[in-house]
Amino acid sequence: MAEIVLSARGITKEYPGTKALDNVDFDIEKGKVNVLIGENGAGKSTLMKVIAGIESPTSGKIYMDGKEIVLKNTVDAKKHGIGIIHQELSLFPNLKVYQNIFMNDERTKGDIFLNNKAYKEEAERILERLEYPVDVDMQVSDLRVGQQQMIEIARNLAEEHLKILIMDEPTSSLSEMEVEALFRVMRDLLRQGTAIVYISHRLEEIMKIGDNVTIFRNGRLVARSEVKDTSIPQIVRHMTGKEKDFTRTDRKLDYDTLEDIMEVEDLTLPKKGGGYLLNHVNFKLKRGEVLGIYGLMGAGRTEIFECLMGLRPEHTGTVKLEGKPIRIKSIRSQIDKGFALVPEDRQREGLVQALNIGRNISLSVLNRLKKLCFVDLGREKKEVEKEIDELRIKVADRGLPILSLSGGNQQKCVIGKGLLTDPKILLLDEPSRGIDIGAKTEVFEIIQRLAEEGLSCIVVSSELKEILAVADRIVVLSNGIVTGEFTGDEITNDNLVLASYKGHHQNREKQGA
Repeated sequence: MAEIVLSARGITKEYPGTKALDNVDFDIEKGKVNVLIGENGAGKSTLMKVIAGIESPTSGKIYMDGKEIVLKNTVDAKKHGIGIIHQELSLFPNLKVYQNIFMNDERTKGDIFLNNKAYKEEAERILERLEYPVDVDMQVSDLRVGQQQMIEIARNLAEEHLKILIMDEPTSSLSEMEVEALFRVMRDLLRQGTAIVYISHRLEEIMKIGDNVTIFRNGRLVARSEVKDTSIPQIVRHMTGKEKDFTRTDRKLDYDTLEDIMEVEDLTLPKKGGGYLLNHVNFKLKRGEVLGIYGLMGAGRTEIFECLMGLRPEHTGTVKLEGKPIRIKSIRSQIDKGFALVPEDRQREGLVQALNIGRNISLSVLNRLKKLCFVDLGREKKEVEKEIDELRIKVADRGLPILSLSGGNQQKCVIGKGLLTDPKILLLDEPSRGIDIGAKTEVFEIIQRLAEEGLSCIVVSSELKEILAVADRIVVLSNGIVTGEFTGDEITNDNLVLASYKGHHQNREKQGA
């Protein structure tokens, strides 16, 4: 019989107007991957915050090794060997990698100075364990989201006497190779007796790594079983009350008759220190098409969007919009030309957390809504409510804080903000990151509906199943070069994976040319 390291009994958590957890019992088994799953807003992250000492329950008790414990804060949780990797990153962007990893561990050399040499050596050892070589002297703000995710993971691995590690969507920004490295580290932790609580919306992933699965819906525990005794359709039914899945778009576009809305020619982006992040990239976008861009981490997917939105002025090449070359000067100028971006990191780049739901949606068009020196609140309300209705954003009051919404509804707000600018081209960078399967399905349905209405969309994704479901045509990148382009029956798992691992030799040839 499995050994229970922590038991939560009768946990209820109430906020004004809502009950996030309703009399929940939850057991964490030692040396096991305890999967916790549910749609956004189901209560799983709230329960983990209670167990990690971030939130206090309204009622209920927690027992560890058979004894009741009270977790007033994260320091208490740490003393009991409980660590948490948050879905939304909690790093200090102005500090270096090694400083972030050891933020909670002050080691001095003598009585005054921090022992930075020891910090750096230990940070390098932990990152080597993760098979993730990165300069520990780099400032975190210079790292990509996926790289920051690995630093967040490394910070928890630096903790000694770790009994329970809570991992909330730890792979949402990682490449396949990085995920495999993380899984190997997880197996090492399990062999040491560490219990892992694993929250993920990637259902195939939890079937691969999980030992048991607990399913939440509407703040309640609705099912628990061994992973080997369940299936993905059963899990989805428990989560949503019905079956949901991504299906390949059945749209058949006549590419001979579709006009080009954008042409990208020889787009090149140099890398600091030599080489290229993008190397003579060429592709076209048709009117009313969903173009997918697929590739592994570091392939150059996000860099294409950064160039198109004026964030990389050092790029070279030609971009034509409706047949005419355009000059890319700034984000504002690109928005005025008809470009809109849904960024990968919605918390840092897509939302303003201090503003309410309505103002986050209208933020991109406040100049248009001005009446003299003030925002016309009547027009703003009308514009915002139109997006809320069309995108089916589940919100009781647009005046509520943006963080009161689930991840899926936050993402819809970011999309709504972009659509208010009346774009010709909508760029979506990892639009399903950190949202549940129900919300993902809704977001992809929105993308396909917009394309059918004539909007041209480019979707970047590292998720094969998702890019296969939503895209009419797919361009594959590897090491900054285009290694494949597929339409119709050519769009298969095998073709995309094979193309995504190409490019190393070709890139070297181009750079030496």
